[in-house]
Amino acid sequence: MITNRSMAALLIAASATLSQAALGQEFQPLSEVLATTHVHGLASQENTAEVLMATHHGLWSVNLDNETAQLLGDSRDDFMGFSTHPTENERYWASGHPISGGNIGVIESVDGGETWSKIAESVGGPVDFHQMTVSGANPEVLYGVHHGASLQTSTDAGRSWEEIGLLPDGIIDLAASGISPDALYAATNSGLFKSEDAGRTWVRIYETSAPVSSVHVDVNGVHAFVLGVGVVHSPETELDFAVVADDFEDTYLLHLTSMPEGGYVAATDGGGLVLLSSDGTVDISIP
Repeated sequence: MITNRSMAALLIAASATLSQAALGQEFQPLSEVLATTHVHGLASQENTAEVLMATHHGLWSVNLDNETAQLLGDSRDDFMGFSTHPTENERYWASGHPISGGNIGVIESVDGGETWSKIAESVGGPVDFHQMTVSGANPEVLYGVHHGASLQTSTDAGRSWEEIGLLPDGIIDLAASGISPDALYAATNSGLFKSEDAGRTWVRIYETSAPVSSVHVDVNGVHAFVLGVGVVHSPETELDFAVVADDFEDTYLLHLTSMPEGGYVAATDGGGLVLLSSDGTVDISIP
């Protein structure tokens, strides 16, 4: 005989099974996801094999061990300029375009990408910062690039913004320093540059004028991808770059980010992802 108590238990178990099934449906092969969208940003997650992947169709959590991806939250907006807080693991910023069209301004999530709120239009906005970065030295300081030329900055975690200067021509990527809130690095079509005065003036810091397609800064220093050279690295305190990964032939890397246990993950110009080990060899290439 089925009692009310046993019926309730059955319903709870069935509900749990359905919830797990629904959750399982959200996991997709990473190769299939990459075939239907393109990557606008990557960020590693502390002590895990998971990477946040901001795309043209929402924010994804990528598991590199099993090569799957899961959509986070209910937003399917175009996430550009995706940036994470250096110490608060579930706090992110982004810009880009809403799914309905137009520009999104500056948005923020404080719950790991489950929900987002608009915090600023920014100067001349609503903006669509294609490049945005957060200072590792002072997370209240953010920088964003509007229309590929105008550099804007915020000193209150993205709530208010001001135009601060121009950028080197052909900006591709931007990364804030981890040791000074006024220091910035710019990857451009004509090389790698640094500003020590919040973007008002710039100097070349890598010896060649070859295009640099990505720059990333963490506690270990500055990492960049130089076309024809490979991945280069230098401590921030004394800029002296060394090549740590090469032999990419005609492929170039975008949205390069370092992994907690060493190595890098990056998007490729062909629309895939590549995981590099700490010795520069390719561990995973998708697709």
